[in-house]
Amino acid sequence: MELSQHFPKQETPFEQLVGTREVGTRFKCPDYQCNYLLATLLAQGMEMNKIKTALHQLRNAVKDCQLNDSSDEFLLKWLKAHDFDVARATKMLRQTLEWRRVNGVDKLLDTFKISDVMKKYFSVGRVGVDKYGCPLYVSAMGRMDMKGILLSTKKNELSEMLIYREEKYIKAAREERERTGRPIATHTIIFDFDHLSMKQLTCKPVAFELMAFTRLQLAHYPLNLRRAFIINAPKLSFQLLFAMLNPFLPETATACLRVFGNDKTQWTSALLEEIDADQIPAFYGGTMTDPDGDPKCPSKFNMGGEVPQSYYLCNNAPVAKKYMETLHVIAGVGGRKKLKYKIEIVPSVMRWEFMTEGGDIEFRVYNSNLNDEEDLLPPNRVDSHLVMEEGELTCHQPGKYIFEFSNTFSYLKTKKVYYHITVHPQSSENV
Repeated sequence: MELSQHFPKQETPFEQLVGTREVGTRFKCPDYQCNYLLATLLAQGMEMNKIKTALHQLRNAVKDCQLNDSSDEFLLKWLKAHDFDVARATKMLRQTLEWRRVNGVDKLLDTFKISDVMKKYFSVGRVGVDKYGCPLYVSAMGRMDMKGILLSTKKNELSEMLIYREEKYIKAAREERERTGRPIATHTIIFDFDHLSMKQLTCKPVAFELMAFTRLQLAHYPLNLRRAFIINAPKLSFQLLFAMLNPFLPETATACLRVFGNDKTQWTSALLEEIDADQIPAFYGGTMTDPDGDPKCPSKFNMGGEVPQSYYLCNNAPVAKKYMETLHVIAGVGGRKKLKYKIEIVPSVMRWEFMTEGGDIEFRVYNSNLNDEEDLLPPNRVDSHLVMEEGELTCHQPGKYIFEFSNTFSYLKTKKVYYHITVHPQSSENV
């Protein structure tokens, strides 16, 4: 039986998600020319003419944009995610294109280097395709030591890894579409929540990263999932996880979820409804094995596990240099320190290196003489207690430049900052 059979009669949002319906009846709909999203819309009573009109309007509204994917399937996801409000879908798509430009997302598949700890302990991998032709992945989510991964990576590395994974999902779907000629624009994933612990979920950095990425995923990768099977979900810890994420999840996101407890017969039956047995590892009720017969298929994905402390970055914490100055930045609203540099000769180069004691810190650089104190380097929160932060930028306008440290995000911890910042006219050979 599905997980909800164990719950009291008064339904919570979580219970409404898993429901008590017979397996499969809630989600089945005709596969309209292999387009699952379109089939879902038609099954819900939306008229084809309305869908075609909205697609035409959205395509015209973004015709000046360079889209990596201009297919109907891609545009349909944005319309569905925003209730077919073309104006809102246009606005959110444009915002995403700008976000991709600013963060270099289009280059991420070529530039991102997966660290050793991510390769060994971040559990996700492609195993095949589902019955709709969508790429199929498995993640032993419950066995992942998210706290250990966070302690072993720089702050931006995990978020970049998650964005990198989303880009891989999109690329795989596009390749399947090109290979088969079917309108494939989504993927399916099996999340195994066996061993999911309250200890992991109550770790503040883990909870923060989960919520932050959920927001980012909904904003920039709407409806990329065709189906997410959540199996072996422990009742208490999974309810805590869902309670954390539920405020951000629209109905369009929860509609793709199927949640099961540890009754293997129940969730195996559900998996085989939508995935052929030879596409599922034998460990999860299918027939797939590695060439050596391993039913867990470690050649395709790892099973997570506890991250050894030898990977922790704090074991190699930076050491302050003799020439560095120091300052203290208190926690809370007043937690800002501004270092001012007057620049008269342009272009000039500002260079910095700093580290902290007591935790991470946020910094930014701006010219106070420009309108609205325009950021030359926007606020950036860095793990300077784990790795020495170094960088430089070129100042092209004369004026008073401010290098600002901020600890306003912290509730209790004062941070000690060791820093060295210099400003020099740019040499002619570097102009």
